[in-house]
Formats: sequence, C-alpha cells, structure tokens
Amino acid sequence: MTVTVQDVRAAAERIHGRVRRTPVIEVSPGLTFKLELLQHTGSFKPRGAFNRLLLAKETGELTGQGVVAASGGNAGLASAYAARELGVPARIFVPVNAPAPKVAKLRTLGADVVQVGNEYAEAFAAAVIARDETDALLVHAFDQPEIVAGQGTIGLELLEQVDGFDTVLVAVGGGGLVAGIATALGDRAKVIGVEPTESSALRRALDAGEPVDGPVGGVAADSLGARRLGDIAFTIAQRENIASLLVEEDAIIAARLKLWHDYHLAVEHGAATAYAALHSATYQPAPDERVVVLVCGANTDPTTLT
Repeated sequence: MTVTVQDVRAAAERIHGRVRRTPVIEVSPGLTFKLELLQHTGSFKPRGAFNRLLLAKETGELTGQGVVAASGGNAGLASAYAARELGVPARIFVPVNAPAPKVAKLRTLGADVVQVGNEYAEAFAAAVIARDETDALLVHAFDQPEIVAGQGTIGLELLEQVDGFDTVLVAVGGGGLVAGIATALGDRAKVIGVEPTESSALRRALDAGEPVDGPVGGVAADSLGARRLGDIAFTIAQRENIASLLVEEDAIIAARLKLWHDYHLAVEHGAATAYAALHSATYQPAPDERVVVLVCGANTDPTTLT
C-alpha cells in the first residue's frame, strides 16, 4: 500500500476550499518557513482528515455514525473539525496526558472526547474497538492513503509558492506528513525527516529495515509520539530516500523559544523540531542551499513561552 503523486493531486482537488493555502515567509536568504501552523485547528492535519472524509462520503462509507479517531491532539482536532463541517458526529480518543488546550478545543468542536491510556497506541486500540462496535469511519492519524495524500498537498503548494528550493525539513511522528510531502516533490527537492531522540520511529524503521515498535517520550510526544512508523510512510521513505536526523530535547526547547522571540511564532514542541535541526546545527546547509522549514503546529500553552 502506497501513495503516488497522482493521489496527492487528486487530494488537492478534493479538499480545495476546505483547507487554507498557508503562506510562506523568507526569514533570511535561503531560508523559508511554510506556516502550516495557520491551518484550520492549528496544524496541517485537516488536509488529510478532509481528504479521508470527503472520499468516504463519495463512496458511501461516511454515514450518520460519523467518525472515530485516536490522537495525541492534532489529528483528533482535524477529524473533529472535518466531521463538524460535514455534519457528522466525531468520537475522539486521546491519552490521559494529552495537553489540556487540545482537549478543550476538541470539546469546543463538538467532539465526544474519551481519554484512555498513556500514549497514542493505547488510544488507537480503543478507537478500533469503537469502530467495530458502531461501524463509524476510522480516521487514522497517519497511516491511511487518504491521510498521507492529503498531507502531501503541502508539497504541491510549496512548488507554487517558493521560487526554487533544495531541501525541506519536516518533523516526523508516525510519518504521514513527511511521506506525503516527499511523494508530492519527488526528485525536485530533498526531504529530510527530523525526529526527537526520545521518539524516533523513522530512524528505527530505517535501521531495522521495517517499522518496529519503540519507546515514546520527551517534550514533543503529544504530537510526535508514534510508537511505530506507519507502513505507508516506510514504503515511501525507502522509495523517495527520505533521511532521518535526530535532535536532542534541549535543542527542541531552544528552537521553540527562538521561533517565538525572533519571529513571534507560538508553536508546540513538535512544530519546533524541524527548525531545531538548523538552530542546533544538526543540519548544516551547503553554501547557497535553499532550505524550507515546515512549521507545522500551534496548539500550545503560550504562557510557557516566557
């Protein structure tokens, strides 16, 4: 099971008018930010959620039973938002330690929120049981073709918005985002996944030759805390030669504060992870290399930025 650039283009047509075309800003010569934190619900996730729900509506899979999803927060917000816009109920399973701002937003969107387990994998297991009991549509956080294709529409936008770039740095949790963008860009730019050392599903999969379970932890676990890389993401990572960089906890924290103090961007730790690779010099661009950093999420407590 994989995703092609044709799937991404079809997703772009399907979700047109449902998601925002988020802006880019050149913050210095050769460095551009793609501001996906300005997307509906504060992260890139509605792209995949709308593609999943709209395609299911076309095929008759989306019924009055609505949707069920599991999430550390952002994927659930996207599913709840898309469900509300399409007039169907949403039941979202989140870990008991999910950030309070994300849980509050879920309820504001009208979702039935169920807190269970200490990490995404446990919430997902509960969501699958709910799907089986109700026949609701299951929306995966990262490992469904429609989800990956929807996230890939960011890559298509970059090709239109940025006049030439060489590298895109993308934070990685379960891999749906980096896989979608790499699919959209193909050989037109290098795509590098950036992961916290405490939650590195892509690196583990590349080292093992297949997705494998591993520990989840650290400051970015609420958005990048996938125990295992998605199967679709692994297939695409091999096909598109996606590399993995690991960044330390203190680098993520420092990058998040710098994004606030220098650019007035209030982001969650997961969204600071890609920029942390540059700020910590874990990734050092070549002379004249043009780099895009995806700033992917804003669902955070701003009082922690002072």
